[in-house]
Amino acid sequence: GDLLPADGVLIQGNDLKIDESALTGESDHVRKSLDKDPLLLSGTHVMEGSGRMVVTAVGVNSQSGIIFTLLGAAGDDEDDGRDKKG
Repeated sequence: GDLLPADGVLIQGNDLKIDESALTGESDHVRKSLDKDPLLLSGTHVMEGSGRMVVTAVGVNSQSGIIFTLLGAAGDDEDDGRDKKG
């Protein structure tokens, strides 16, 4: 159940299965390997296996950071509309 803190590319793995439901909504665990689907995303959880990755993005530059930034921007627009009434 380790949380991935950054986006990255898998460079070594052993029967790695990831829970990506926080980002995709898909409840099935995703098998990751060097040959097929080596991308690991921040905010997801390791459910089985182990691996090493090269970090490609952190913070607001990661996929979860981009999503949170966009959600925050949408919330700010709504707040601005309410503040300007009256």
